[in-house]
Amino acid sequence: MARKKSLTVQLLQAYQEAKKAKAAEEKRLQQEEARRARAAEQGRLRKEPEAAKQEREQAQRWAAAQREKKRQDAERKQKVEQVERDLARRQAAREKEAEQKKKEQARQVQQAARLAKQEQVEQLKAEAQQRTGEVQARAAALDRVLMDRSPGLRDHRAAVERALAGGATALVEAVEGVLAGCGYPPGLRRAWRLAYAPESRELMVDVDLPGQDVIPSAAGYRYKAADPPTVVPQPRKEADTKDLYKQLVARLALRAVDEVLDVTPPALVSSVAFNGHVQAKDRATGKGIRPCLVSVRTERGTFDELVLDEPELDPVLCLRHLNAIVSQHPYDLEPVRPVVTFDLSKYKFVEEIDVVAGLDSRPDLVVLDPSEFEHLVRRLFEAIGLKAWVTQASRDDGIDAVATNEDPIIGGLCIIQAKRYKNVVPAEAVRALAGVMHDKAAAKGILVTTSWFGTASKEFAQRTGRMELIDGRGLKALLKEHLNIDALIGLPKLPAGWHPRDLR
Repeated sequence: MARKKSLTVQLLQAYQEAKKAKAAEEKRLQQEEARRARAAEQGRLRKEPEAAKQEREQAQRWAAAQREKKRQDAERKQKVEQVERDLARRQAAREKEAEQKKKEQARQVQQAARLAKQEQVEQLKAEAQQRTGEVQARAAALDRVLMDRSPGLRDHRAAVERALAGGATALVEAVEGVLAGCGYPPGLRRAWRLAYAPESRELMVDVDLPGQDVIPSAAGYRYKAADPPTVVPQPRKEADTKDLYKQLVARLALRAVDEVLDVTPPALVSSVAFNGHVQAKDRATGKGIRPCLVSVRTERGTFDELVLDEPELDPVLCLRHLNAIVSQHPYDLEPVRPVVTFDLSKYKFVEEIDVVAGLDSRPDLVVLDPSEFEHLVRRLFEAIGLKAWVTQASRDDGIDAVATNEDPIIGGLCIIQAKRYKNVVPAEAVRALAGVMHDKAAAKGILVTTSWFGTASKEFAQRTGRMELIDGRGLKALLKEHLNIDALIGLPKLPAGWHPRDLR
């Protein structure tokens, strides 16, 4: 069974049939009109009454047909217009439905965009809050670095004391091993270098402090409703940043000294000398620098009187109480003159030997072992008032000993070379000492020998203005004056200008 045609198709077909019928009727009327015209013409010629009657009847019929035709045309037109109106309404309905669908889709897209933007804003606000919390936690950790000292360090004292049997180096390694396990916030624990002087029971501590970037540059973060929205930092005030760094340097110095004293037995370490440096770049030259920002030497008894866990303790004032030297502007890397004026990392220290106790009443300096001679020179300069250490024989850069004059005005690092010679000291040795002084930035250089110096060496030392040459006669006199040692100098021949009593 054929499928029933839709109303639209039926209307279109009726419209097309009506147009065809109209065209056929118009053609028929034209033909009829032509025929009547011919008939009228013939009637006039015949002028027959019957023909006139027929003509009137025919005219009436034609008029009736015209009226019927007009009626039918009106009906067809009405149907066509109805079809067109129906088509227009349906088209309008479809367009309205499509427009509403489009508006609904646009509304949904806008709603999704609003929700996405709202979610993004919430995420950015949460991120700002989280990052602010991280910055505040970091600042709090820096504030607590002195409070959060490692517990139980005193439990290692016995092991450190046993390590002394292996010498000062073994003790230092034991202390370093314990301190390496101390917990510090990330970025604060840098390189530590230690050296131990048994005769004075002093432990030297040289520490690399963290740079200025350890202080968070932002005090917090906030959400900014920009296009696009973002999270922006709230810069920390420059004065606050500098003060935080100054406090941190002081806290790290106090903590380092406290931990060293905690881990070492009082019988072995009675004092600590601490230097805190920073590895940085000189903005003027671009070269690497290592300024000292804090330096302090303290006795154990004095330090034990401090209450480091007191919340109201000001670490900077505490260091001043210990007569420490603290940079006034550490954030700007303004250096201070350290208590110990040389870099421990440049030298390797060995255990001192008490040479004096092993000498007889008239020792011959020329026949002493080279190591014994160097340690004897160290004891001499310590007796004079310098702080001296002997370096290892291997890779010592031509340095037999280093000493420091702690006078705040004329003091400084002193490079010492001890030459146990029987003949004149060559001028090259004096010039080499000058080179080492320049390389180590030493304030003074001293060359001590059992023999004598030539004229060229004396003139060169005088021109530098920072070198001291001590020949055998001078050494013999200094040993007698400061160590009460009446030494002999067994030279094979008497130097020019010397007297026999200078050797005996």
